Amino acid sequence: MKKHNFSAGPSILPREVIEQASRDLLDFNGLGLSVLEISHRSKDFVAVMDKACALALEHLGLTDKGYTALFLQGGANTQFLMAPYNLLERSAAYLNTGTWASKAIKEAQLFGQVHEVASSKDRNFCYIPKNYTIPEAVDYFHCTSNNTIFGTQIHSFPDTTQPLVCDMSSDIFSRVLDFSKFDLIYAGAQKNMGPAGTTLVVIKNDILGKVSRSIPSMLDYRTHIDKESMFNTPPVFAVHVSMLTLEWLKAQGGVMAIEKQNKMKSERLYQEIERNSLFSGFADIADRSMMNVTFNLTDDQHKEKFNTLCQEAGISGLNGHRSVGGYRASIYNALPLNSVDTLIEVMSEFERKA
Repeated sequence: MKKHNFSAGPSILPREVIEQASRDLLDFNGLGLSVLEISHRSKDFVAVMDKACALALEHLGLTDKGYTALFLQGGANTQFLMAPYNLLERSAAYLNTGTWASKAIKEAQLFGQVHEVASSKDRNFCYIPKNYTIPEAVDYFHCTSNNTIFGTQIHSFPDTTQPLVCDMSSDIFSRVLDFSKFDLIYAGAQKNMGPAGTTLVVIKNDILGKVSRSIPSMLDYRTHIDKESMFNTPPVFAVHVSMLTLEWLKAQGGVMAIEKQNKMKSERLYQEIERNSLFSGFADIADRSMMNVTFNLTDDQHKEKFNTLCQEAGISGLNGHRSVGGYRASIYNALPLNSVDTLIEVMSEFERKA
């Protein structure tokens, strides 16, 4: 039986994508070779990379608007380093909303002054700070759009004249935004786009080349733009599956259509958490994530019983991060509505039997 996969990442992929990727592992494009065996310089894989990059820009509404899409390695952690390496000359402003933002701040401090404009650490990152001021003189402003661990999400981004940099690892392609507001977007694939091993970077070309430092080739965005994500051997399978997932997203009607599904899933689950006397939500209502729903039992003595019911229903990956405890339902694009309904049924049954 296929499990209901609520894992935070690596996470669920569309069934159709897994099936196509499985076929391509045996014979890609009728070549008699696996996609794992062909040269990344071959026309067959170059076509994959080109399509993946084109689809990423298309879904974000950034085609022909002066942006380049790259598929790189090293995950968001490397982007915590690359962004300031390429952009931070004097100082930068960061919004601290959780673990990943804190790590990004740590890396940026290696290159210049960092202004932490606001933080929600005082309440264990259960909310998104508001009404902060971004200093005018900074080189850029950095934020994390969705906080996987704590289940919070930015619903309104600041209007700023400084370049806007955003880590969108856990909600990329999940909702409609004016992506032209952003100058640099990065996202690890393994939460909402593909398997672990590649990272999407979407960058506005004209923000580069303004720092005085020398940048190592591998960490210079211009290197990867010039070489079209082929400066070194790319993670071919991860890029291929990401391309298939972006094709799947287009077939679903694109970001606008998937946002409607995501809203429906999250609203149903949050309604049950609010209704059910045995559960309480972790994040502040105004800042709740549409991708990662965090909640706790009101009485931990019932934990074993609830875990057993979840296991019997084929629910997997529901445990919360150790920073929060409790439970975390990651309801990314590929998670079907019936998985959310199954979890809700289990929660209701749990209340009836308590």
